[in-house]
Amino acid sequence: MTLLQVMPDNQAESVLLRTTDDGLITTSLRSHGVGLSRWEPAPGLAATATGEMILDAYSSKVDQLREDGGYHLVDVVQWRPDDDDPGWAERAAKARGAFRDEHRHGEDEVRFFAAGRGCFYLHLNHHVLAVVCEAGDLLSVPAGTPHWFDMGSRPDFVAIRFFQEEDGWVGDFTGGRISSLFPTLDDLLVAP
Repeated sequence: MTLLQVMPDNQAESVLLRTTDDGLITTSLRSHGVGLSRWEPAPGLAATATGEMILDAYSSKVDQLREDGGYHLVDVVQWRPDDDDPGWAERAAKARGAFRDEHRHGEDEVRFFAAGRGCFYLHLNHHVLAVVCEAGDLLSVPAGTPHWFDMGSRPDFVAIRFFQEEDGWVGDFTGGRISSLFPTLDDLLVAP
């Protein structure tokens, strides 16, 4: 279930809004220029599906979004727990840390969650909006929006990423440490 939690940017423990109401989430995000919509999850995709299989399962929607948004590059990022791989936890922790510092991008950040979950934290108008995205969520964060991403302590998600340029994913890090003050994805999932 998609979740939105809004907090003042100077008081992480003060929750101004916490909701799973799709209409309220969409309206709240839209007021900041952030898009959230849903695609029906593709049936029958196994946890072992390759990126090519995932893109094929969503090909009509991916093609339409590419055309509408001018996205020339599309890829799939997958993080699935692998307890049989002794180095998996270390790689996951390193990857998690790379995205948890506040940054911006020169183009919109557009992600479709085909499986699992992850949390985008948007730093807007003296607030932090934590958006926990789940399978079926398509999130579009406008270029230049300060944000960070948390995939949790045990990452488990598959996302289709859309780019207009090859370097569209490159982050411009703000140098701020604000992300360390706010609840992690794990914290948000156990909060009342």
